[in-house]
Amino acid sequence: MERTIVVGLGRSGIGAAKLLASQGHQVSLIERGDSPEFAGIAAALKADGIDVQLGVPLELASFRPWTGSIRCVVISPGIPWDHSTLVALRGEGVPVIGEMAVAWHALREIPWVGITGTNGKTTVTHLLNHVLQSAGLNAPMGGNMGVSAAEMALLISSAPSMSPDWLVMELSSYQIEAAADISPRIGLWTTLTPDHLERHGSLEAYRAIKRGLLERSELAIFNADDPDLRQQRRSWKGGLWVSAEGPNPDGQPADLWIDANGMVQDASGPMFSASALSMPGDHNRQNLLMVTAAARAIGLSSQQIETGLKSFPGVPHRLEALSAVGDVTVFNDSKATNYDAAEVALRAMPSTTVVLAGGQTKQGDSRGWLQQLHNKACSVVLFGAGAQELKTLISASRFQGELHCCDDLSKAVPLALEAAKRLGAACMLLSPACASFDQYPDFEARGDHFKQLVEQHREMAA
Repeated sequence: MERTIVVGLGRSGIGAAKLLASQGHQVSLIERGDSPEFAGIAAALKADGIDVQLGVPLELASFRPWTGSIRCVVISPGIPWDHSTLVALRGEGVPVIGEMAVAWHALREIPWVGITGTNGKTTVTHLLNHVLQSAGLNAPMGGNMGVSAAEMALLISSAPSMSPDWLVMELSSYQIEAAADISPRIGLWTTLTPDHLERHGSLEAYRAIKRGLLERSELAIFNADDPDLRQQRRSWKGGLWVSAEGPNPDGQPADLWIDANGMVQDASGPMFSASALSMPGDHNRQNLLMVTAAARAIGLSSQQIETGLKSFPGVPHRLEALSAVGDVTVFNDSKATNYDAAEVALRAMPSTTVVLAGGQTKQGDSRGWLQQLHNKACSVVLFGAGAQELKTLISASRFQGELHCCDDLSKAVPLALEAAKRLGAACMLLSPACASFDQYPDFEARGDHFKQLVEQHREMAA
């Protein structure tokens, strides 16, 4: 009997295994770890009829017990697409797909909005979900954050009478790479800057993955203010282009823009003020336009969109304003896992700032981030595995402010608050410019820990 092999006992792997089993497939899940925590999860899955094998590495030999009967191998986004074992399996004719592909086949009858980009995609996903839901549509969000796509498919299959009108899905390059047949009804591309190059090898390869998603979308929506997307524009036929810079970004007409009076408009005239969205920063004006274009394509009126924008509470861990500590306004931007995202956050700071950065460093162009540190930061507190590397980088840029290094956030937060008080900084910003995996399972856990620490210090200062 044919069997599907799922690799990895993380959120995506568990969701994929459960979804496949619910569809009647014979499923085995392999996981290289064998901790007590994994043992507890494995026991629960075995009770659902899923074969789980712990302590099994991702090696070709691990698949030999199922030789000749493997229907396909399903991987989580964290496993490199070009892993030698996966390459060997494909060479033997075994199909290898990602968890997102499994979910797509289960959910493809529902129209998708697929949102991708180096930065901005999480904000756009949350904002579009909120605007659609506030207009009365059932449009759950998931994918690269929150509920995994496979988990969403399970939830929907358990309540078919509540089938969504739309699915708002954030899609990372890792997920798109392993699910080449996803074809959204609407595709949005927010930005493109160098990221994940250690995984994809080159900017060209990274760009091609995201481009494939937009090429397969019935309607493609682009941010015309992004330099890389602007350079690509002449190679695209059709699509909608939005610009916070005006009606003719870089001499090419926009389909939706913000005019000199701050009004969102298209060729038919003004619709509403861009101030309907209260989130700071020029990048959020671009996000507003992306969401407006998608919501109009779905059928919402200008008034419905404006109402949704005005009631948007913001995105957790993305320039999330926390309670002030004394006179210092605190922002949690744990979602900024690369230099470009951290640069955007610094640009949005209204005044002199103490910055907390660090974690697992990534490849990328740090020049814009370093320039914003010079412009906005009076002190930088570095923490985690990348602290010394970042200190060397910042020092080499001749940064004139204070530089501190420490082991973790527990030590970084009081250092930063003391520096803010001593230097008269108006803001304190956690914007790591690094991945979280040196000390946390994800950026959400890092941001939650930061919020706990800030709240403790706020209570002590009260």
